Amino acid sequence: MTEAPTSSPTVVIGVLALQGAYEAHARTLRELGAEPRLVRTPDQLEGLDGLIMPGGESTTMLKFLERNGFFDLLKSFVQETPTFGTCAGAILLATDVENPPQRSLGVLPMTVERNAYGRQIDSAILESQTELPGGPLEMVFIRAPRIRSTGPEVETLASRDGSPTLVRYGHLMAATFHPELSGDTRVHQFFLETVRRHKQAQATRDSA
Repeated sequence: MTEAPTSSPTVVIGVLALQGAYEAHARTLRELGAEPRLVRTPDQLEGLDGLIMPGGESTTMLKFLERNGFFDLLKSFVQETPTFGTCAGAILLATDVENPPQRSLGVLPMTVERNAYGRQIDSAILESQTELPGGPLEMVFIRAPRIRSTGPEVETLASRDGSPTLVRYGHLMAATFHPELSGDTRVHQFFLETVRRHKQAQATRDSA
């Protein structure tokens, strides 16, 4: 397990708690020294340094988000604030969704195919080299989507059979697997580093 750097300032990370293993994400964040907050209503986006959108069923998540103006507020939020989408969360971030097409936040330039690897029985745990330090990364796929293509500015950090499984685009990240279900905390640590850099850059701009 990666330990939280003792000198790092605490950041507040929301975890969208509509579906999925949001408690596992919160537990990993806490382990790394961040302060997790479960987010179930639009007003709970206030004061967050970053947000994780977990897996689940993306169409069901959309139904929750389409109440009380949550979807529109979330779209504005993720355009400005570091956000990490895993599995269904990655689908929601994508600019294009296939199999079948559905509405999304449309902020991360990629085309995502839903349930691309088959049904839940076809789920898998694989290990792969990544751009993260520390050797091969365990990736847990559960009814996983496939990233079919990405925009030129999207960085691929990990892949499966030639398809990206972990990507970064500025302050946004997406994974087609479930890092919260692995004993490896490096993906969450990488996201926290992104959040801290973004927060520091924002503070520098505000003080200029």
